[in-house]
Amino acid sequence: MLTEPDPPDLPHQVSLRVLATTDLHMNLLGYDYYGDRADPGIGLSRTATLIASARSEASGFGAATLLLDNGDSLQGAPLGDQPEGTALHPLMRAFQVLNYDAIGLGNHDFNFGIETLAHILRDAPCPAICSNMTAETPETELPFTASVVLERRIPAHPNAPPVRIGLLSVLPEQTLQWDAHQLKGRVQVINMVQAARSTSATLRAAGCDVIIALAHTGIGHIADPDDTENALQQLALIDDIDALIGGHTHLHLPDPATPIAKPVVMPGAYGSHLGVIDLQLRHSHDGWTLAGWECGLRAIAQRSDTGELIPQVSEDSTLVAALEKDHAATLKRINQPVGHSAQSLHSFFTFFAPDRALALVASAQAAALRPLLAGSDASELPLLSAVSPCKFGARTGPSHFTDVAAGPLCRRHVADLHVFPNALNAITLSGAMVVEWLEMSAGLFNQLIPGTCSTALVNPDRAGHNFDVLHGLDYQIDLSVPARFHASGKLAEPQAHRIRNPRWNGQPIDPDQQFVVAVNSHRAVGGGNFQMVLQAKQLSLPKRPIRDILYDYLDGTLPTDPLAAAAPPWCLARLPGTQAIVYTGPAARAYLDELAHLDLAAPRLTPDGFLQLQIPL
Repeated sequence: MLTEPDPPDLPHQVSLRVLATTDLHMNLLGYDYYGDRADPGIGLSRTATLIASARSEASGFGAATLLLDNGDSLQGAPLGDQPEGTALHPLMRAFQVLNYDAIGLGNHDFNFGIETLAHILRDAPCPAICSNMTAETPETELPFTASVVLERRIPAHPNAPPVRIGLLSVLPEQTLQWDAHQLKGRVQVINMVQAARSTSATLRAAGCDVIIALAHTGIGHIADPDDTENALQQLALIDDIDALIGGHTHLHLPDPATPIAKPVVMPGAYGSHLGVIDLQLRHSHDGWTLAGWECGLRAIAQRSDTGELIPQVSEDSTLVAALEKDHAATLKRINQPVGHSAQSLHSFFTFFAPDRALALVASAQAAALRPLLAGSDASELPLLSAVSPCKFGARTGPSHFTDVAAGPLCRRHVADLHVFPNALNAITLSGAMVVEWLEMSAGLFNQLIPGTCSTALVNPDRAGHNFDVLHGLDYQIDLSVPARFHASGKLAEPQAHRIRNPRWNGQPIDPDQQFVVAVNSHRAVGGGNFQMVLQAKQLSLPKRPIRDILYDYLDGTLPTDPLAAAAPPWCLARLPGTQAIVYTGPAARAYLDELAHLDLAAPRLTPDGFLQLQIPL
């Protein structure tokens, strides 16, 4: 897509080539640490080959280049779980090798706290930027700057002054809520659009010729409220911003289905794509001005007709060598034994059938919480355990599922069961609020018209990690009814109730009955827009990562919890004559015998590599 005027041959008139990565989530090598195997569809090591090629092309037609990262690179794969005191974090080592020019920060970069982030960024080869987070207390030192101005000379115009490039970076203001246990009382996060408008105006007044926004946010809609989590469309309307890098939602831009009237790229996640924005600049006595642009994505792999990922480029040998010791240390660490499972643990059917992986996490949380409640008033209350899937395919791809075989378990399997660095929390709330919690979770699903067979079960606009299952209860979800809540947490259909027959201990839930719930630290503070959870009473607990709790549960340090013997807590209500389409990973074929009672038709492989099933209700 080009702006006016339309240059006849833009690639040879490029003045500035902007290269972008985003949402790496510590996938620096083409390796799946959860499965302990090579993965051709991920890894900055392959993106690095695309970077080198794109830089060489730009040099060939006399353009300058910038290499930028748009955040959420620090949290994710086990390669990032470095022991305390590690001299140089692998992410900074990779950014040094590839000579990044600036780093924008995403919400997940704050999962480990400000001090950890500062320790890692001290070795950054370039500025780290966040324009909408400020310190709330004088003693809070933030390891980033609000904006940066870089200068680049254009090789094709050696006699012209350098181009002044202003960079800003914004992330969702909900970051303060999602990581409240790390950030509350220490920082403020202001509205993304307001911060970008103010910062870009300041950069323009400072004489910047080009302003680029590292916008760690999804596409959204122009009419969305000011505090929306996804504001890329709104940010593109700011006059002073010339180009944008999107992220956060792991989607791909440019996309003909989502036209945006400015150069925008969103290069997926895990190093799967490199975003490329080519800017044509013209120089006059008024300085450099933007005359045209072109943008696109370059993929590290393509999917064959059989669904197999075929690498398009090899891994960059220099980066692989630089990370060799980190990789070896990670493999040694994640393959340490922690226990045994008599059954396979996977998430391939998590949205329509019992999920043993979630049940294990729920039982471990409950086992860790019970002794902490001893002697308190909460010890007399019914105990529930809330869990949600971490890996469920969707926009993260057909290989992104939990898949742990029966047999010995290692630390990598625990990481597969619970990807995020959440801590165990506990809350108390009424039965009425518990049911509302379940209603919010059930918003994941599309409404199904009885008698139809072609509707997708899951709404792709709702995040799968917001599908909470409350173990210790028994309930059904009726999908003939519209969702009660919007994804924003606001009521959508006040008269709609998808949750049928919610029971505890065989009896209907009393709206006034109080429950204590084991829950992760993200959800405990309302993450995912669960307003009813945010309103619950928080119990004081020692800070303990859920992964550490899983280690203790699997090695027998914690006793087997009564929840482990409970029946699956939920099911979809029967809708005779109705079927729904679900999408799972191709590796689910190994477990289709678990669905034998559904008498399914033969599954179909989709062009994007998912296994499509049609399930009866």
